[in-house]
Formats: sequence, structure tokens, C-alpha cells
Amino acid sequence: MPVIPASLLPTDGRFGAGPSRVRPEQVSALVDAGTSLLGTSHRQAPVRSLVGDIREGLAEFFGLPEGYEIILGLGGASTFWDSAAFSLVRRRAQHLSFGEFGSKFAQVTDKAPHLERSEIFRAQPGSRPAGPEPREGVDVYAWPQNETSTGVIMDVTRPSGTDPDALTVIDATSAAGGMHVDINHTDVYYFSPQKNFGSDGGVWFAAVSPAALERIAEISRSDRWIPDVLSLAAAVENSRKNQTYNTPALAGLVLLDEQVRWLNGNGGMPWAAERTATTSSLVYDWAERTTVATPFVTDPEHRSPVVCTVDFDDSVDTARVLSVLRANGVVDVDPYRKLGRNQLRIATFASVPEADIHALLACIDWTLENALS
Repeated sequence: MPVIPASLLPTDGRFGAGPSRVRPEQVSALVDAGTSLLGTSHRQAPVRSLVGDIREGLAEFFGLPEGYEIILGLGGASTFWDSAAFSLVRRRAQHLSFGEFGSKFAQVTDKAPHLERSEIFRAQPGSRPAGPEPREGVDVYAWPQNETSTGVIMDVTRPSGTDPDALTVIDATSAAGGMHVDINHTDVYYFSPQKNFGSDGGVWFAAVSPAALERIAEISRSDRWIPDVLSLAAAVENSRKNQTYNTPALAGLVLLDEQVRWLNGNGGMPWAAERTATTSSLVYDWAERTTVATPFVTDPEHRSPVVCTVDFDDSVDTARVLSVLRANGVVDVDPYRKLGRNQLRIATFASVPEADIHALLACIDWTLENALS
């Protein structure tokens, strides 16, 4: 296998779109927690204090509006979709589907036997729908801020002309912590922390508005059957006690706490959004000037600052490129498997420094020039 010169290699070769790289300082925090926190009860003060610190740190990061709360539960964003179908959607949801993850949430509410069929506006991978369309009887409008599978972003703006109590529900799993958002434009902004927040999966967090909290309480008082483990009312009740309904993985919470402190210490959301805008621009500019490559998302306004997708022409064997990079310690820039494109997908999450993106692009250039013949 060709050997890329050591002088070109990044300090850290992990560029996956999730789970993301974990900073050494997070690992050190985990080691420190090994003798004081790990292996203790999640109902006791030390763990509840940790959860409280995370909730406060996230509230600071997002500039949480008055009356909004940070809640959490187990199972990750995929589990949250089921919870939302039980506890947020009263009758009918409308979805914008422009990639794998937006389509999965749409399928959940569309198939839920206690709900009406969902209205779903779809777009081809690499593009996005025009936006939500007000409909009488739709009480939840949902879409991803950043579609992790394709690298397309969607504005987070509360739709106008909807029913007065309709909720705006945003999947922010790969956006939160690396993109700007005005939480006032959402009712539920939910995410798993294994992307910009550099933690492990298996847990979800959400910034929830007073209107959404009331919807959750309203549905919990109805005769709808809701499994306890999927109940958002149970999540709200436990979150207010700085705990979860069932036992969490403490290691992931320790990693998350350290990352939230790091982000806030560096300037919070404005700093993180500027950092990812800078590093993603390096990738897109490189793709624009490389004769065999082009950004997959054609409209620059729709390109993600945290997940960059780059297509190659048929002269480039990306499987070979990926193989060479991996053999040299540069990993996880594979395209999303279901797209089936001749493509690289590069995460520019908040933990990825500019120098490593420069190094990655130099390694790709070297591979294109020296290892494909």
C-alpha cells in the first residue's frame, strides 16, 4: 500500500460524520471520573450534579429563551422519533425529507397507528424541499437542520400561517454544537451528542419550548397508551431532577460535559459556527478548484458547514482513495452507504481544527497524484 509522507498527515486522522473524534481532554476527564463517578448510582448527587451541569451548559450554549428547558432521555435521536410520535404529535405531522434521517422520522409518524398519515415533502439527495407548507390539521412540522447523509442544510425558521398551536420540531443531531440556530424559531430542537459534542450515542437532548411542554403534558393526560421508556412526560419529570428514567451510560455524559465546557469557554455558539464555516469552506474551495472533483450539493447556500460531500468523476476510484487513506491512518471519509455515489464525506465538526483539514486535503491530493495508477 502506498505510504503518504508523514509531513502531510493530520495530527488526528478521524474525519467521520459520526461518531466524531473525541478530544484528548475529554479522555482525560473520563480517566479522572474513573475513581469518583463511574460505577456510581445515577440517582445520587454526583451524577445528578453532572447532568445538571450539562443541562446548564447547553442552556448557556444555545442562549435558551425564557421558559424553555433542556430535557434528556436514553436511546438516541432514533428513539426520540418514537417518543415524538407518542408524545408530541396530536393528530398529524408534516415532514421535509431530503436524506436518510429526515425520511426515517417521517416513516415513524406516517406508520404510527394512532396518527393520521403524515404529509411528506421529498427532495432528491443533494437538494432540499422549498420549505414547510401550512396545512389545517397539521400540528407538528419537522425537518433536519443538517442532513448528515447528504450534507444539505435547511433553514430553522418557524413557518408562518400554521395553526396557532402547531409545533416546529428540528432534528439537530449533526448540527447542534456546530451551526448557528435561534432557538426561538423552534419548539423542540433535539440531538444526539456524538457529532459536534464529541460524545457517545445512546442518549438524546432537546431544547423544548413552553408550548411543547404543554403539548407533552396534554397528551400524557389523554387516553393514548405511551410506553414509559418512550414517554416525553417521563423525560421532562426526570430531567427536572437531573436524571433519566432508566440508567444512563455515565462515560458518555462525562465526555459531553467536558465538550460543552470547552465550547462555551471558547466563545460558545458564535465561535463554533465560525470555526465550522471556516473549515468546511476549505473543503468546498478545494473541490471547486480540483479538476476531478465537485461539491455534491450544487447550491452553495444549501451546503453544510459540518458535513461536506464531494463527488469525483468516473476517472477516480474512490474505493482506492479510501483504502490508501485508511492504510495511512486517515479514516471515515466514506460516503453514506445508501447513496452509492463516487464520493467522499468529510466531517468538519467543531473538534476538527483547520490544520487537520489542510492536512487531509493534502493527503487526498497526494493520493490522487501518486496512488491511483
